[in-house]
Amino acid sequence: MTAIDLFAKARDSERVAQMNAARQIGAMPYFHVLEGPTLPVVEMEGARRIMLGSNNYLGLTGDERVKQGARDALERYGTGITGSRFLNGTLDLHLELEHELAEWLGTEAALVFTTGHQANVGTLGTILAPGDTVIADSGDHASILDGVILSRAKLRAFRHNRIDRLEHSLQRAAQDGGGVLVVVDGVFSTEGDVAPLPEICELCSRYGARLMVDEAHALGVLGARGAGSCELLGVEERVDLRMATFSKSLASCGGVIAGPAEVIDFLRIQARSFIFTASGVPAAVGAALAAVRICRSEEGPRLFARVLDNARYLHEGLASLGFSVVAPTRLADGTDVITPVVPVLVGDDWKAAFLWKALYDAGVFVNVMIHPAVPIGGALLRTSVMASHDHETLDRALAAFERAKREFESEHGALPSGAACE
Repeated sequence: MTAIDLFAKARDSERVAQMNAARQIGAMPYFHVLEGPTLPVVEMEGARRIMLGSNNYLGLTGDERVKQGARDALERYGTGITGSRFLNGTLDLHLELEHELAEWLGTEAALVFTTGHQANVGTLGTILAPGDTVIADSGDHASILDGVILSRAKLRAFRHNRIDRLEHSLQRAAQDGGGVLVVVDGVFSTEGDVAPLPEICELCSRYGARLMVDEAHALGVLGARGAGSCELLGVEERVDLRMATFSKSLASCGGVIAGPAEVIDFLRIQARSFIFTASGVPAAVGAALAAVRICRSEEGPRLFARVLDNARYLHEGLASLGFSVVAPTRLADGTDVITPVVPVLVGDDWKAAFLWKALYDAGVFVNVMIHPAVPIGGALLRTSVMASHDHETLDRALAAFERAKREFESEHGALPSGAACE
């Protein structure tokens, strides 16, 4: 018998072929090289470009207090800890950070992981087990799906933000025989919309399910104290577990899960992605702690308001130019919210790449999202703003969008217009 060559899938991959074709025509939107810090305008591959593709929502990666937090940790603890949190890798900085995060989120306890991905994988892979059921929004982050796969629990997905489909999944899960956990993003990383958490909480209570909310793109952005979508929507006491990352508003790298002390203690000694990986480098922990303290200071609400103002400014500007942007999320009190993630719907993968190239050549960097990150035919450009952007810079970016749209449509036809989703 001839053995199957495991590497054949790499040679025959359609995705690799697309990537190579994009490289040949200069329309490859990924792996571009930054040559300086992530600021509103960055140095990238020999040119200054307006950065509309970063999750640095509060602009704190360039803040001297955050950099000093990293320097102080580097000087005190060195470049790395060379061990897991479980063994020799826990610092007093970790304990301070966990304490402050639990206070900020209003939970009994919190546990810091080396990355956000590991926080989701470790939590879901430990809390869930074969025989349990997890119900996930189809727009949930990939790390949530990875954690479910690791757990071998039964997955029931429901259509993005469709409460009727969630209830249908809960009804079916009641017959599965195990525990039930609903997991949703607070702010969805691609669409930028907010989960209808009050309705989700009501259904979880009615059907006896636990609820976990991923606040990666909401922490440091939404709510009066910046504690995320659960705070904004007034459901903090009704959510069982809350996850967040440090690689967005907190200007570092890492992740956290927060909730009841008994659950956090269980994860501390059972979560494989916590026990069997090296602790985050001290500089990352020090930077995250400094960023948390800024968010919890009097300065925090001003930063939260500024990034949301910039998001609305960009959203309205793109809509006025005829781009298809995701509709604002309507709240129960009649107000609406536009998060710092402002997607522009394009549809076709190659059209998204060509529009990205036109913007890149015009000095604006955005993210391209194609299948499987989005449904087939749902390619989009994901733009995102920082509190440190000013309206003058955003106006220059909008002018580049206007030129790029005009040039693109003259060659490739009209782009979608109107609200991308309601």
